[in-house]
Amino acid sequence: MTGSGSSAASSLPVLLERWRSDLAAWAIPEHITAAVTESPWVLPRTVFARRADRFAAAPSGPSFEREWAALDPPGSVLDVGSGAGAACLPLLPRCTALTAVDAEPDMLGLLADRAAGSGLEPRLVPGRWPDVAAQAGTADVVTCHHVTYNAPDIQPFLASLTDAAHRNVVLEMTAAHPLASLNALWLRFHGIVRPDGPTADDLLAILAAMGITAGSYRWGRPGGRDYGSLDELTDVTRRRLCLPAERAGDVSKALLELGIERNRPTDLGSADRDVVTIWWDGRA
Repeated sequence: MTGSGSSAASSLPVLLERWRSDLAAWAIPEHITAAVTESPWVLPRTVFARRADRFAAAPSGPSFEREWAALDPPGSVLDVGSGAGAACLPLLPRCTALTAVDAEPDMLGLLADRAAGSGLEPRLVPGRWPDVAAQAGTADVVTCHHVTYNAPDIQPFLASLTDAAHRNVVLEMTAAHPLASLNALWLRFHGIVRPDGPTADDLLAILAAMGITAGSYRWGRPGGRDYGSLDELTDVTRRRLCLPAERAGDVSKALLELGIERNRPTDLGSADRDVVTIWWDGRA
């Protein structure tokens, strides 16, 4: 008789291929990208910086609580896809050593600036995970917030997180792909239907098929003022939609119609967005 573990493992190739193909479906049609000179894959550094400052000033949420508990007694932290430090900076009071990995050196610079004065100098590792996993080393707690939708080869990504953690891995991701919040605008401005997968449920199924017993908790993260103005949000959204600068007024109008507040602009869909905290034991 075949056990449930064998059944889950046998489904892993199918789950992995579906994850990979769902992410590949987010590629923007070439005729749309060819019509503009700006990259649609915008990384608004000021937004990442404001978010890190906000989370460091008032730590909260199930992911932070899980990480904070795992750092009792205090221990080392490895933050994968750290950005400006939104996940790891709130943990500094219980952190004995911090390693931050990010593909964007500018983001690591923002994190280092914010950690200055804490008495703990982070070790910065530029590069993509898991390519730099050996360089990053291991830590008591491994954090990874809002990175998995950028990882088409998800099995080695998750396995390397597990191998890097002595105590726990704590992963946070939106329940649905974050760019799905722009789908209505893609239909409005380009007349195309964008994908909506993969999802956090897909990742949980992959973890189970890999033989990893993970806990999860779904919750709503309140939006914050990460954008300085409606114009700033409009510019980022316009570029993500592959629209020229002269369409900024149309994009601003569309954002307001979708419920964005002119005097308190939040990232589209971020207010009360469904977020999933996922955690499991490391094996370093």
